[in-house]
Amino acid sequence: MNTPLSVTSRDNPLLKRLRLLAQDSTAYRKQGQVWLEGDHLCRALLARGHRPATAVFTENFWPQAPHDLRDAADHIVTVPDGLMAGISGLESPSGVGFVWNLPETGGLRADGATVVLDRLQDAGNVGSILRSAAAMGFAQVLALKGTAALWSPKVLRAGMGAHFGLHLVEGLSVDDLGALSVPLLVTSSHEGDFLHQARLPWPCAWVLGHEGQGVNAALQAMASQSVRIAQPGGEESLNVAAAAAICLHASATGR
Repeated sequence: MNTPLSVTSRDNPLLKRLRLLAQDSTAYRKQGQVWLEGDHLCRALLARGHRPATAVFTENFWPQAPHDLRDAADHIVTVPDGLMAGISGLESPSGVGFVWNLPETGGLRADGATVVLDRLQDAGNVGSILRSAAAMGFAQVLALKGTAALWSPKVLRAGMGAHFGLHLVEGLSVDDLGALSVPLLVTSSHEGDFLHQARLPWPCAWVLGHEGQGVNAALQAMASQSVRIAQPGGEESLNVAAAAAICLHASATGR
C-alpha cells in the first residue's frame, strides 16, 4: 500500500482541479477526467475493473478506510475534512473520492442495442435512463447536441455507476445516427402501436425525446416504428425516465 500524500492548502493545484470537476458540469471535456465522490461510485468503478488515477480521502476516514479503497490507486491523497467539504457536491460530504481518466470513446457502434437521447435537459432523467439502459442490456447510449452533459456530476450521481458499463457518445447530430444499422423506435404519448401489443425488433435503438417537445421531426422520419405506452389511469404523459424504463424492459424481456 502506498503512503498517502497530505494536502492541507485549499490553493493546491489538485484541489483546484477537483473543485472544478465537482462543480462545473462540462469541465470533464477539457480535463479528460471525472470526479467520483462517495463509496458507491468509487466501488462501482472498481467493480467494472477500472482503476482511478488518484484516490482522495479525508484525514478522518483514511485510518478506517476499507483495504479495497485504500489500494485502489497508485496516487493517494489525504485532505482535511473541511477541504473535502469545499470540493463536494453532496449535502453530506463523503470521506472518499476518485479521479478517473475518461476512456477514449471512439465513434458510435452501428449494430448494438442502443438508447438515443434527443435533447434531454434534466440530469436526473438522463442518469436514470443510463441506469435502465445498463440494467436492460442496452450497452450504448448516444446523446444528441443539447442533451445534458453525460459525465456531469449530477448525471454521474443519478447514474449510480451505470456509466462504467456503457459505451457513451455525446454531441451527435441527427445525421450521425444514419450510421446505425439497427431499427429506430420512437416513443409517443398519443400515436403508434401500444407497447404491450407491439412486435419489437432486437437489437434496436430506442429514441427518447426532449421532456417538453418530444422526439424531433427529423428523427421521427427516420424511425421504423412509433410506440406508445397504455396509461389506463388517464394521465397525459409519463416522465421520460419512467417511459424509458418501461420500453427498455419490454425490449429486454421480449427478445
